[in-house]
Amino acid sequence: MGAASTASAESGHGHNIVTPTAAETAPNVEATAAELASARVRVYGKAQNRTALGIAHAYMVMYPHAKLEDLCQAFPNSLNPAREIFTEYKGDTDNGKFGCYFTQPDELLTMGDGTKVQFAMMWTKPDFENIAAHAKQYGILIADFEKADGGAKKGGFRLEYLNGYVPPVPGKKRLKWWVWLLIAMFVIGTLQVFYDAITNPTVIEKEVEKIVEVEKIVYVDRVEEIEKNFNAAKFIVGKADLSEEAKFVLHDLAQLMEKHPELRLKLVGHTSSEGDPAFNQKLSEARAQAAVDFLVGRGIAAERLEAEGKGSSEPIDENTPEANRRTEFIILE
Repeated sequence: MGAASTASAESGHGHNIVTPTAAETAPNVEATAAELASARVRVYGKAQNRTALGIAHAYMVMYPHAKLEDLCQAFPNSLNPAREIFTEYKGDTDNGKFGCYFTQPDELLTMGDGTKVQFAMMWTKPDFENIAAHAKQYGILIADFEKADGGAKKGGFRLEYLNGYVPPVPGKKRLKWWVWLLIAMFVIGTLQVFYDAITNPTVIEKEVEKIVEVEKIVYVDRVEEIEKNFNAAKFIVGKADLSEEAKFVLHDLAQLMEKHPELRLKLVGHTSSEGDPAFNQKLSEARAQAAVDFLVGRGIAAERLEAEGKGSSEPIDENTPEANRRTEFIILE
């Protein structure tokens, strides 16, 4: 395809990290026809430093297993001689002080090994042109600032996937301690069921219930995480169209529902109290239905999903309209 695509579908693993060694010529931000035809991601931002940050995030979307040393090799400090471009984020340290680095949660880069990395905030025009020209080697292009209208979302930038590109699904991640605990509980419970099947058959039913409950805890936590990520993606004010980030999150939800066929969900849309109540009611219904339709399109049976809109009737914070624009993911028994 030659046009930009909606990139929410899964892709295979096994991509190697690309680190071209060819020397750069004078920076050229404008893309040629050949570069446009082979491009994978376009970065939209309303400022030089935010767009540069978006370039780094685009690289991590393309190579989610990359480590800090890979990132430093892909974008060497020579692109911005005044500062070390990437440093490990260690929380409350001197590294992020005086506005030198982006340190907000949605600005940090997460490496394949779980390390959090902060990105340099200071970018002169020549340095920005350097990294923009350098990024084209990886199929990353930038949009003109005046074309970035409506773009400043996550970290002050947004990404558009081009030419049918679908980013790879991140590889293995370190499991949190409580996940290991749940796995251990599941294994122990299973062994106990087999033992009791021999020694005391009357307790089998209760033990099976315990195992099912452990499995339910696992996907309940995952649904809560997906709900949080979906609401972080946000809808455009007054519209029910799903953003690329929202589709990517719903793709994860579809995978979870495929893994747990017993899982049924009701998606409930809410709006702020701003505007006409009747319009808000219809908008909340349309947003919930848009998410349900996407999941059905990913192969989830329609009878496992419900959509409901409540408009602005159930605000969670009267003083913060933004907090009331949300979608609830309710697990149905």
